[in-house]
Amino acid sequence: MTPPASLLEVRGLTKSFYGVRAIDAVDFDLREGEIHGLLGENGAGKSTLCSVLSGLYRPDAGSVSIDGDEVSFRSPLDASEAGVGMVYQHFRLVDSFTVAQNIVLGLGRDQRPRSIRHVEETVAELADEYGLHVDPSAPIWQLSVGEQQRVEILKQLFRGARILILDEPTAVLAPQETDRLFEAVSTMVSKGQAVVLVSHKMAETMAYTDRLTVLRRGENAGSLTTKDSSPPEVARMMFGDSDAVERTSFDASGGTGEPVLTLSGVSAVGDNGLTAVDDVSLVVRRGEVVGVAGVAGNGQRELQEVIAGLRDVVAGTVDIAGVDCTADGPKEAMEAGLAYVPEDRLGVGLAPGLPLDHNMALKSFNRAPHVRRGMLQRGAIAATTQRLVEAFDVRGNRAGMRVSLMSGGNLQKAILARELNEDHEVLLAAAPTRGLDMAAAEAVRGHIVDERESDRGVLVFSEDLDEVVHMSDVVLVMFKGRIVGSFDRDEVDIDRIGLLMTGSAVDDEEPLDLDAAESGSESASALASEGVAT
Repeated sequence: MTPPASLLEVRGLTKSFYGVRAIDAVDFDLREGEIHGLLGENGAGKSTLCSVLSGLYRPDAGSVSIDGDEVSFRSPLDASEAGVGMVYQHFRLVDSFTVAQNIVLGLGRDQRPRSIRHVEETVAELADEYGLHVDPSAPIWQLSVGEQQRVEILKQLFRGARILILDEPTAVLAPQETDRLFEAVSTMVSKGQAVVLVSHKMAETMAYTDRLTVLRRGENAGSLTTKDSSPPEVARMMFGDSDAVERTSFDASGGTGEPVLTLSGVSAVGDNGLTAVDDVSLVVRRGEVVGVAGVAGNGQRELQEVIAGLRDVVAGTVDIAGVDCTADGPKEAMEAGLAYVPEDRLGVGLAPGLPLDHNMALKSFNRAPHVRRGMLQRGAIAATTQRLVEAFDVRGNRAGMRVSLMSGGNLQKAILARELNEDHEVLLAAAPTRGLDMAAAEAVRGHIVDERESDRGVLVFSEDLDEVVHMSDVVLVMFKGRIVGSFDRDEVDIDRIGLLMTGSAVDDEEPLDLDAAESGSESASALASEGVAT
């Protein structure tokens, strides 16, 4: 049987930054009506290839052809007009604009619609056709993360995209939302469109793609038909014969130590002036990992900021290792024993315009050996940075290079290295492996397990339900600013958690049954929130 014609062909594509090749003579082809998985570890060149295809970067060498005709994109608008659209992991939407306004934002002059009402009608038709239901007149800030992703996809469909690139599309989705997303993707490919799926989730990639292309260190490692391949084979192509992707595990016997983080009835207001954290109580003990699952946008970020001293508490108390930090700032939280790995690596965790050694000294520049008689000791800072780079396997750094040019996995390992190098009693880690390849994610999980085994407490926030369940002694579920469920590691119910994450099993009239939710670690006994329907 003759395979479908190639819709997109890439030949010998090369792109360098600061003299270092991000992709080197890469070949790639995409056929009509297929889902093509693009895999590779962090820094393998996936983002660079997708950025070239979407018109964000111009290649140094090589060619891109659509329907057999070579194209050259000077901007994302050029790519859009050629039928190529990309949905980024971090959405590019204006919160105060409506769905329809966001969809037409940035259109070329000849693409401008007759009226916003006409846009809303067209969007509604597309939403029905592809099963991407969303209110075209709703402002973005009112939408869930899953709905915002649908807006991004509808934006590309509205512009006539035949080739859709999805960058880590399920990173912030609950299981039920993931199923709905791939139902929509299946509708697209049934109509002859083609989808490039960039994902680090092996099971997801194997389940939904037709073919796979693997990049390794900026070069082609091979292409496979998904049904004729296996996860171990794909992992070997990505990482070689490394054993670094074995899943970290531990015995769920911890959590009997003293509390190192206690929240009692904590409430806080979000940036929009509305309650974002609503009467949250929890306890993290020494030797325990507590995981918080939930779809992004349900108060997790605000709760993290409350704990880290970055957001004011309007009710309740925050205790870190026996120190009342309720009214304190980040400096006091750190001094009390908090290590903090934020979800926004470059915006909060690091200073993107500074080199790595400066970033590694951000919490210790005023202490010996990094300062002496009021003068920074650059040699000592460089020595500390080198030690941490080697210990945490941070790659891709060059002297004087700003950290914003490093890959996501290496940024995450750099933040972990800095935070864990400081004296601390509890680690707060938000989305610790989001966007990381399997090896980098496993390295991060290994450090979290080391923290637990070193008799420290760990509080992990993640939208990756599998990760939360795998890593945690206790799993808490957060929805609309509340803790609506608590599960001991050995009593986890994935379906139940998925329903709680999306609000499908939450009843605001009934209080949480603490006896039913009680865990061996006693964390659940400290809960004072409402929420689970029996």
